[in-house]
Amino acid sequence: MAEAPLPAIRALPSWLLGRAAARGRSLVADALAAEGMKMWHHVVLSAVRDLAPVAQADLGRSVGLDPKDLVGVLNDLQAAGLVVRAPDPKDRRKNAVSLTDDGTRLLTRCEKAAREANDELLAPLSTAERDQFMGLLIRISGTDG
Repeated sequence: MAEAPLPAIRALPSWLLGRAAARGRSLVADALAAEGMKMWHHVVLSAVRDLAPVAQADLGRSVGLDPKDLVGVLNDLQAAGLVVRAPDPKDRRKNAVSLTDDGTRLLTRCEKAAREANDELLAPLSTAERDQFMGLLIRISGTDG
């Protein structure tokens, strides 16, 4: 039986992290799709909940999304009745984005679905291993959690 191709590459931590990340993204994307939601739409909804009312420009910077892409996501979310854009109370020349009640309810369902997908991703690990793994990921990702 032939050896799997690229053994040196497949042994690299960066390769393994990429594979794990791809599997995690796929599991979460599938879980969100079951709720009728796309990944970026979920990210934006979550940020709106955390920052609302939030100016569109500030929202885009907070999630790292290009302004023109953000407008498309917000248009989709607004058309679905999940967010509203209204004059920013701090600067009436700008629009501020907030969740609707439907947006809040959908976000709650999506967060549950994403947690369940991540539980599936980490299912092979014990609780202690999950805690250790998360700590290690935070350390090597350069974030503070």
